Amino acid sequence: MKHLLLCLLFPVLAHADSHLFILSGQSNMAGLDPAISFTPTVEKAFGAENVVVVKSAQGGQPIRRWYKEWKPAESPVPEGNLGDLYDKLMEAVEKAAGDREFDTVTFVWMQGERDAREGHGGVYGDSFKGLIGQLSKDLKRDDIHFVIGRLSDFDMEDQRYPHWTKVRDVQVAVAESSPRGAWVDTDDLNDKPAKGGEGTRNDLHYTKEGYRILGERFAEAAIKLIRE
Repeated sequence: MKHLLLCLLFPVLAHADSHLFILSGQSNMAGLDPAISFTPTVEKAFGAENVVVVKSAQGGQPIRRWYKEWKPAESPVPEGNLGDLYDKLMEAVEKAAGDREFDTVTFVWMQGERDAREGHGGVYGDSFKGLIGQLSKDLKRDDIHFVIGRLSDFDMEDQRYPHWTKVRDVQVAVAESSPRGAWVDTDDLNDKPAKGGEGTRNDLHYTKEGYRILGERFAEAAIKLIRE
């Protein structure tokens, strides 16, 4: 009876799942410091001891530097650098994760500006899907969640980056086509004072507060995917 009462008062804790979060992309991911908002949010949800966060990002880079089998719609494949940033990312993942096994893996992606600028929106969706497949193969699991940061409203007229809106649309379509995918809005994160002192402008990069909010949004979307 005494043992039964103790069990009722102090139930045995269930095994806590462990979670790996892999963050990558170009400049707007590089500008995000996970320690400010992303990591605290996922740690609050799952416990600090159950979370590993890895980030590897480099500004101004196209998706082909992650996806090793990238191919353009028409022109020849650029020489060199295919997948080199992916290799760098995986080295960081291996170092941070070690031999630890995880119940879930979530890939958080903030990239696409360079591909929009170069006019590769037509192959962006297949390239991202290929990148997820590449990651799944290397990590030996087919249940990877992913969260995409949709390009902001920087160039909605496609004047400077001809495939800006096309990449935005593709990012949403890819995320919404997968039960393990999600996307977050960034349109309100890049409002900066206009040059000349009046009003605001939609900048390519985000404000300091914008990066903090972005980290929270990424974390909240990832948590929702995992819990569902």
